[in-house]
Amino acid sequence: MNGKILKGSLLVLSFYFVCMALAHFFSLKYPLLFVYYDVPFYAYQDKIISFSLIAYAILFYHAAHHRFLVPSVLVLAGVTVLGLASINVSEDLHRVLNPGQAAAPYWLQTGLFLLILIFLWVLYRKDEA
Repeated sequence: MNGKILKGSLLVLSFYFVCMALAHFFSLKYPLLFVYYDVPFYAYQDKIISFSLIAYAILFYHAAHHRFLVPSVLVLAGVTVLGLASINVSEDLHRVLNPGQAAAPYWLQTGLFLLILIFLWVLYRKDEA
C-alpha cells in the first residue's frame, strides 16, 4: 500500500513543481508557489528558476514510475532544504527585507519542504520492508 501512496505523492509533487515553475516564469508571486514572494527579484532569475523547477517535476514524475530514482528525489529534497535554510540565515536575504520584516514565512516553507522530505523518506523505507 505504501508504494501507491509514495507514487501518488511523487505525482502530486511533480504537479506542484510544474505550478511553481509557471509561477516563477510568469512572476506570479504567491506564497507556497514562490518561497521568497515578498522580496525584490529580477524576472530573468525567476525564468532560470522555472527551468530548474521543471527538472524537479520531471525527476519526481519519473521517480513515481521508477522506484530506483526515489533516493535521488530524497537527496534533491535534502539539498533543497539545506539551500533554503542557508538563504534564510544569509546576510543577503536580511539586507533586502524591510525593517522589522521577519524571515518566518520563508522558514515555514522550508519546514514544509523538510516535512515532505521526511514523509517521502518514511514511505520509501516502509515500502522497502
